[in-house]
Amino acid sequence: MKACAFVAILVAGTLATRTTAAVEAQSWPLTQQIVIRYVAHDGVVRTADVLLPRNYDERRDGALPLVIAPHGRGIGAGANARLWGDLPGRDHFAVINPEGQGRRLALYSWGDPGQIADLARMPDILEDALPWVRIDHTRIYAVGGSMGGQETLLLVARDPGLLAGAVSFDAPTNLSARYQALARLRDGLRLQFLARYEVGGTPWSLPGAWTVRSPLDFARRIAHSGVPLEIWWSRTDRVVVDQASQSGRLYSEIKRLNPAAPVIQIVGNWRHCHELRWSTGLPGALRFLGL
Repeated sequence: MKACAFVAILVAGTLATRTTAAVEAQSWPLTQQIVIRYVAHDGVVRTADVLLPRNYDERRDGALPLVIAPHGRGIGAGANARLWGDLPGRDHFAVINPEGQGRRLALYSWGDPGQIADLARMPDILEDALPWVRIDHTRIYAVGGSMGGQETLLLVARDPGLLAGAVSFDAPTNLSARYQALARLRDGLRLQFLARYEVGGTPWSLPGAWTVRSPLDFARRIAHSGVPLEIWWSRTDRVVVDQASQSGRLYSEIKRLNPAAPVIQIVGNWRHCHELRWSTGLPGALRFLGL
């Protein structure tokens, strides 16, 4: 057993609570929500919201497929879990929604390499924290939107052997360009300050620190990863305002580098990450993954 996983057992195994959380003011009939704790890459204790079929029994049901679901900018693990509704119970899979931890910030990790390494540990963290849950390690997926989509793509690049598929919704893929575009948002100056604080400087003062968080700079790895990938992006996104030059450009670059890459794009005119929820586009994305 890895040392990092052992620490997770001590923290999460002791503090996990097997309680069903209310989701959008109602209890989902088929899905239970469990909060666990884990130790992030820098030693900080963070939480993760785990979604499981309500009546899951390892002896009867066997191993579950698992979706790793990194959250969007400023959105906590619990809020991210609400996007899934009753889908995990209905379709019989598990979802882990980690709180996350960047270089400095939790909810604004923006693809920090330590955060991506933590995402890769999520299957082990879940099994260590909840030893009565068994994960099918041949069916591990990643699904995220906005910053969570960015981190999903970075996880594909970093650890393709982990994943059987991935879906990204409305993700920034060039973080340096995204930093400049933040100024066009209503709270853009605050977001730029947070981005500088998290990364350690501006794209001009520390270009390498921004590159390592940009999926576009890992397009070749993604293109040859062999991971089935679905990239969703909107022409009318008012948050990631230049999606054609972000997710759209990444898709084009992947296909240029490897025309046979198992990647498709879904392009439309929805609000930012509107399709990443149980009542809109998420069921279709899960069908792409075979869930």
